[in-house]
Amino acid sequence: MTRSALGARLTGARARAFALLAAANLFWAGNWVLGRALRDAFDPVSLNFYRWLVALVALAPFALPGLAAKRELIRRHAGLLALLALLSVSVFQSLVYLGLQSTTAVNAVLINCAGPLFILLSAWALDGERATPRQLAGILVSVAGILVILSRGEPAALAGLELHSGDAWIVAAIAIWGVYSVLLKRRPPGLGGVHFLFVLTAAGVVFLAPAFALEALRSPPRLPTAAEALGVVYMGLAASVGAFLFWNRGVVVVGANAAGFTLYLLPTFATLLAIAFLGETFGAFHALGIATILAGVILGTRR
Repeated sequence: MTRSALGARLTGARARAFALLAAANLFWAGNWVLGRALRDAFDPVSLNFYRWLVALVALAPFALPGLAAKRELIRRHAGLLALLALLSVSVFQSLVYLGLQSTTAVNAVLINCAGPLFILLSAWALDGERATPRQLAGILVSVAGILVILSRGEPAALAGLELHSGDAWIVAAIAIWGVYSVLLKRRPPGLGGVHFLFVLTAAGVVFLAPAFALEALRSPPRLPTAAEALGVVYMGLAASVGAFLFWNRGVVVVGANAAGFTLYLLPTFATLLAIAFLGETFGAFHALGIATILAGVILGTRR
């Protein structure tokens, strides 16, 4: 293979990886909106347990047939796999749902802006990987675009934002996601996408089960409505199976630092979803904010 052909192949793989990362953020945008909408129907632990139980059932037919051959590989890396499951499946999303119980979607989106920064800090702490000036500039540009959308083009409106008790839980969740994303490079290379996610999902459900049982004893669960059940199914299939497969694959190809910048697409997608499904009006400040966010992502992820 010639040098130019190899370069073109690598560029194509990188472009496909960023497309997967963008799709993951699209699915997660719906999850954040639903997490806020379902806060009165489910407690945080139960919502997270149901979500990953749906994912486990969906993954089982595809993962179980070849899982026996991976048994020794899983046993050798059991500690790392258990840690990744605890961070991503059990703790991260439970903290997000806990935070959404008492904070606003606006605050949650603002705090999510810290995601790439926490990934950069985790990469530095765990691997000694330093952020480049271009990456830091990309963070500032993307945050500026998000602030344009949140303030509706009026900077003075940001002074009216209020802090809520749930904000601290969202901060903790985003920090944990940074550690998880950096640790992904240590995943066993012989454990493919579906098998890897199935193992994490199964372990995460096991970790969640005791807390779910205690919550069920304290407050027996009720039968959800059709709309609530559909929301949980979306979380299990799109925001869990689809998004995590896409994110895990994308991080492996482009690295955690570059992948972290695509988290800025989440508020962009959330804005577009609100316009499409909630009847909100698309204004000039939306266009300016989205363009600025994308400029920051491109600046931070270019080679």
